[in-house]
Amino acid sequence: MQIPRFARGDKPDEWFLTMNAISLTWQPEGAFHHVGFVVASIPDSVQGFASILQADWDEQVFHDPNQSVRVTFLKSRRSGDPLWELVEPADEQSPVHSFGVKGGGLHHVCYVVENLEHALADTRALGAIVTRQPMPAVAFGGRHIAWIYTKNRLLIEYLER
Repeated sequence: MQIPRFARGDKPDEWFLTMNAISLTWQPEGAFHHVGFVVASIPDSVQGFASILQADWDEQVFHDPNQSVRVTFLKSRRSGDPLWELVEPADEQSPVHSFGVKGGGLHHVCYVVENLEHALADTRALGAIVTRQPMPAVAFGGRHIAWIYTKNRLLIEYLER
């Protein structure tokens, strides 16, 4: 296995983005963008995920200091499938640290939305809780994301188009 290329930086103007990164170039056929899965270590688990999911990996790992995580994406070889995101805690303050220590697992689903504020207002009206206000995401070239938690215990990430 090759050592992954890392993208990191604490400010958007310091972000290093490889323009052919899966997370920047892939477009879903619908609004369903990806499934997030927490792992203790991306390097230790990515090849197993790529194999079982029959997916390609571009070897790019992004450090997102806003979320205290490192993430990478896998693209299915079957058209129409969403991406898979592996999420690794960056430190002990990461919101997924305790989940990763316990072995990780399915974490969230992500949908692309046209207008983040409208999507958040709509889900609030349905009783969802906004757990993370809009913020830029390193893996998506600074596009904004937000997080909601639904009444039926589903964690959803919204990614603004």
